[in-house]
Amino acid sequence: MSTEPLPVPAVASPEVIEIERALTRITYLSTRARQHDRLMAMAGVPLDRAAVALLRQVADSDPLRPGELAQRLGVEASHVTRTVQQLQRSGYVTRVPDPDDGRAQRIELTDAGREAVDRVRDAGARGMQLALSDWSAEELGQLATLFHRMVDDFLSYAADDETEQPTISA
Repeated sequence: MSTEPLPVPAVASPEVIEIERALTRITYLSTRARQHDRLMAMAGVPLDRAAVALLRQVADSDPLRPGELAQRLGVEASHVTRTVQQLQRSGYVTRVPDPDDGRAQRIELTDAGREAVDRVRDAGARGMQLALSDWSAEELGQLATLFHRMVDDFLSYAADDETEQPTISA
């Protein structure tokens, strides 16, 4: 991994511009309130978008401290605290002692939380299957491979940004 930051190109290629436009469109479509409500109805899970995002994050990791969840979700810690309290009251998450620091707690899914995440993911996959029903198995495989590659590259780029230290001139 290079320690020098990559130069920002003066102009993005037409292909990258189109990818960015498509990602913006799909992000908008997937985050619309009506789409979320439809997904929750299919899943039978009565949660708001913030709660679903937090549940998905907890499901995809080892138990995390609330501050770590906030960082991963890109939100303020107070938002995570409120959402965790809501999910805890609903029986979807629980707080467990942090093995590294007895004063701290981590958030983990309960069995009900794991079932809720599974139902949301299943409902999302079934909806996507309907939307992509005219695609061949080969096309779907190519798309999945390229999406995973893109996400891995985005994560690598983000990690590089986080490890760079600002240079201080005297």
